[in-house]
Amino acid sequence: MPSKVAWGSIKAFKVLGGNGMNYQEKINAIAGLLKITSKALVFTGAGVSTESGIPDYRSSDKGLWHKLDPMRTASVSAMLRDPGAFYDNNLARWASFRQAEPNQAHRAIVALENMGLIQGVITQNIDSLHLKAGSRRVWEVHGHLRTCRCLSCHSHVPFECLLEQYDAKINPPLCQICGGILRPDVVLFEDAMGKEYAAALQAMHGCGLLLVAGSSLQVYPAAGLPELSAQVVIINREPTPWDSRAAVVVHETAGLVFADLLQAIKA
Repeated sequence: MPSKVAWGSIKAFKVLGGNGMNYQEKINAIAGLLKITSKALVFTGAGVSTESGIPDYRSSDKGLWHKLDPMRTASVSAMLRDPGAFYDNNLARWASFRQAEPNQAHRAIVALENMGLIQGVITQNIDSLHLKAGSRRVWEVHGHLRTCRCLSCHSHVPFECLLEQYDAKINPPLCQICGGILRPDVVLFEDAMGKEYAAALQAMHGCGLLLVAGSSLQVYPAAGLPELSAQVVIINREPTPWDSRAAVVVHETAGLVFADLLQAIKA
């Protein structure tokens, strides 16, 4: 355990705030916080999956929403206005997500859960990579790409139904029960948050430490989750609105930080 911080006093660490610490000191500080916190959770955004080949949405250099207007391409109104164009704009990208494999950040998070240092993962990501890596407790607050549902009869079917019909030039894909239009089980712009978000809010009760990784913390209501934690650590390549309030801020890739964090804990 690192010796430069009095780990018995979380309040003292809030004052320190990670200012003036080099990279390794920050890694050691996060490791120390995990060791003394009874309930810690990880909250992940798109930046955790970029090392698996999935582009993020809001980074200044490669963010998807700098190229596409999400309200015109990935919103409920866009889907209802022109469902064929909606699938032309989104389905190939979503299909590519399903081919991605977990990276070292996902695997390190699984290891932290297995060690009992975190109690679960709340994610904004729809790529299922946390589950694929082996995380047991995952709250997918923006949905996932494993199933889709009919807008008319609300029946659920595997996501492959979308892909098979689209590949067969059936666009928009249709429900085989009632003929209604199918939509993915993801939270689109203009959608209300679902049961997973309510479950994530419940999971945040009593959270002593939230590791925020790869999230710009700009998409609400999920970006409000840090308010519910006693302590927050930010791991993100670019600054976030929470940087000035976090105990520790590390502007590096999630894969690097989690791999080094796991090594520091095991040392």
